[in-house]
Formats: sequence, C-alpha cells, structure tokens
Amino acid sequence: MSADLSDHGAGLGFRRTLMGPLEASATGVVDFLEVAPENWICVGGTAGRRLRQLSERWPLYCHGLSLSLGGPAPLDETLLQRIRRFLDLHRVPVYSEHLSWCSDDGHLYDLLPIPFTEEAVAHVAGRIRQAQDLLGRRIAVENASFYTALATDLTELEFILAVLDAADCDLLLDVNNVYVNSVNHRYDPVEFLRALPGGRIRYIHVAGHYREAEDLIIDTHGADVIDPVWRLLDATYAIHGLRPTLLERDFNIPPLPTLLLEVEHIRSRQAAHATSRDDNPVQRLHG
Repeated sequence: MSADLSDHGAGLGFRRTLMGPLEASATGVVDFLEVAPENWICVGGTAGRRLRQLSERWPLYCHGLSLSLGGPAPLDETLLQRIRRFLDLHRVPVYSEHLSWCSDDGHLYDLLPIPFTEEAVAHVAGRIRQAQDLLGRRIAVENASFYTALATDLTELEFILAVLDAADCDLLLDVNNVYVNSVNHRYDPVEFLRALPGGRIRYIHVAGHYREAEDLIIDTHGADVIDPVWRLLDATYAIHGLRPTLLERDFNIPPLPTLLLEVEHIRSRQAAHATSRDDNPVQRLHG
C-alpha cells in the first residue's frame, strides 16, 4: 500500500486495545491509522514488531502529544531526534502536533491554551520552524479546544492564521474542536472554516464530546460524533474539498466493529461529496 493518501481516505486513531482486532481485520476496513509516536518510540519486542506489521498494512499518520509548541522551556531536541527516526522507520507521511503547550520543567499531562498575542505568534512560529528543521519535514499543527482565553489581542482565528503564515506549516483541522469552540465562545463555525487557508489543510479530525451545559462543551473524544459535527464536516468538504479524515476515540472505546461504523460514515460523506463535484462542472473548476 502507498505510504501516502491523496485527497481522501477514512482513518482511525490507533489504541493498543485495537491491535488484535485490527490484525484480524481485512486491510480495507480503514485507509490509515494514527498513532502518538511518544507511546511507541521506545517500544521493542513483540509489541514493536506488531506495530511494524500494522504499518506495512496501513499508512501511519503520527499525532504528537508532548512537543509543547507553545511552552516556555526549550524544545526537546532528543525527543525530536527519536520522533524523526520513528517517522523514517515507519515511512510516516504526516506528523502533526497540538497548537498548545503541555510542559515547562516537567510534563503537565494536559494541553493548555496559548495566549492569542503577537508575541505568542512569534514564539510558537519560531518553535515550529525549529521542529521542522530538526525533523527534516513539514509538520501540521492542530487547532485546539480551549475554555478560557488567556489574552485576546487576536481572535482564535487570527492567531491560527498568523502562526500558519509565520511558521509556513500545515494545518490539522479538528472539526470537532471548531464546533466545541464555536459553542463555548459563540461564533459561526462555518464562517470560521471559510477563513482557513484550504491549501494548508493536511488532514481532518472528527470526534465526540460531552455537553456540560447548553453553552459549555467539553472536548473528551469519549463519545460518538454528533450530527452537528458531521454537518460541519460536510461544510468543510464543500468549502475546501476532500481531505483524509480520521475518527478519534480516546475514552469509552467500543469494539472495533462499532468504531468502523463511524469510519464508514466518513467514507459515505466523502463519496457523496465526490459525486456532487463530478456532477457539477463549475465546482470541479473552482471548488
């Protein structure tokens, strides 16, 4: 199988509990898997060999957890070197990280928001450029969910656009995070999507969440994707075209066949959008 995808594909976030069921499944059940490299870079033995076998069947995308792009401490160059070897070993086509921070003198085990300021843009963009140099490849940064804005010289959208431009990096578009933030911070999610640079969107995440109150959603990745998020994914395809799209599920993980129902839901929406474009010559030229 090719180590990369074109403009489509439905993937699944890999968790160790899924290893056996995936090994027993047909290759066509998903188009790619996503792993956190920090969970695997020092793993050898049987588990390491089994992961390597999975990477021979499916492309592995990597989504980092601990680079702390917005943090105050120097980037962990040893970690970046280990990640680079992992990416090379498994022929990983895409490496992404969170547009947040999670460490100072030690890891905080949470993804914390970055102040939306020009100073923070310069700080984060410089760290992304440094990471790209050390990894020898472009990276994609993920728009993060947040609950309290620490400083608001810029809007969330202005901050993301400024970082992408200053760092010259790609975007991992988390559609669920757009929806969560649009409810919590009261903005139009479709207008937010329209303002994003489609040429930088490398791939997409969808996930579930928990509604604490009418005006407060907690991003948990612990439930099924809800209809408003599916509709927002449709809007993303309509605005920016198809992209590889991954289902995230980190908690309350159901059996693989249940997860694959949502993976198939991604595929069905991609197929419907592809058909719509094929039937619309204006959209094919200008979409």
